[in-house]
Amino acid sequence: MSVFPKTKFRSPWARENKRKGSLVQFASIGVISVIAGTAIGLMPDMPSTQNHSSYTGVLNGPAHVVDGDTIRLAGERIRLNGIDAPESDQTCFNDQTESYACGTEAGAYLKSLVGSQSLRCKGKERDRYGRLIATCYLKDRDLNAEMVRAGWAVAYRRFSTKYAPDETAAKTAGLGLWQGSFRMPWAWRRDQSVATVVAHEGTDCNIKGNISENGRIYHIPGSRWYSATRINENNGERWFCSELEALAAGWRSPRHD
Repeated sequence: MSVFPKTKFRSPWARENKRKGSLVQFASIGVISVIAGTAIGLMPDMPSTQNHSSYTGVLNGPAHVVDGDTIRLAGERIRLNGIDAPESDQTCFNDQTESYACGTEAGAYLKSLVGSQSLRCKGKERDRYGRLIATCYLKDRDLNAEMVRAGWAVAYRRFSTKYAPDETAAKTAGLGLWQGSFRMPWAWRRDQSVATVVAHEGTDCNIKGNISENGRIYHIPGSRWYSATRINENNGERWFCSELEALAAGWRSPRHD
C-alpha cells in the first residue's frame, strides 16, 4: 500500500485548456458588456418624468395659456395643431387703420375660452422646438377651430387645411383679425428674423411704397416682395419710416403675404 496521499493527476495539457477556458469566459463576459453598453447608448433619451397619458397621445387637465396658439398642460408645452395665431408682440390694424396689439388680443380670447375648465388634448407629434402638436377640446368643442372661427387665428395651410372653411367664414364676417389688415403670423415671424435692415440713404426709412396696377402697396424688410420691389420716386413712389406713416399716406399692406 502506498504511503503517499492520493492526488488527482492533471496533465499539462489539461491545465492549459482550463486556463484558456477561463480566458474565453472572461472575454465573453467583456463582449456581452460592450454590446449591452452600446445598445443602451443607442436607446433614445426618455423624459425624466413620465406619465401614462403621454404614451396614449392624450392629455387631460386645466391649462395655462401662453399665447393664441400655445398652452401648457400636464407639464407639456402644446402647440395647437393646424392653426396659427399672431405672436404676443405682434400688432395689426383695425378698420380705422389704427394699430392694436392683435397678439395680445388673440391670447386673451383663448384665455376666455379656456378659463379654469379641463381640456382634453390629443396628439403625439412634436415640432422642432419640442412642443407637442395637438388638437384640444373643451368637452366636445374643438378649441383649435374655435380660435379660427372667431378670427383670432388663421388656418395654418402649410401643415393642414382642416380649418380653412372656418377661416373663410371669419374673413367674410370681418371677425377678429379680419376686421382690418394684418400680416399673416408666419410672414410676421419671417420679417422679425431678418438680421439686417436695408436702410434708404442712411436712414431708418426702409419701407418701400410701391405703385402698381394693384394700387399703392408698401413692403417692409423681409416681406415676400421686398427685394424685388424697386422705388422710382419720379413716379410718385416713396420710402416710409413706419407702417402707420404708409397707411396714413394712403398705401396699404400686401394681401396677407
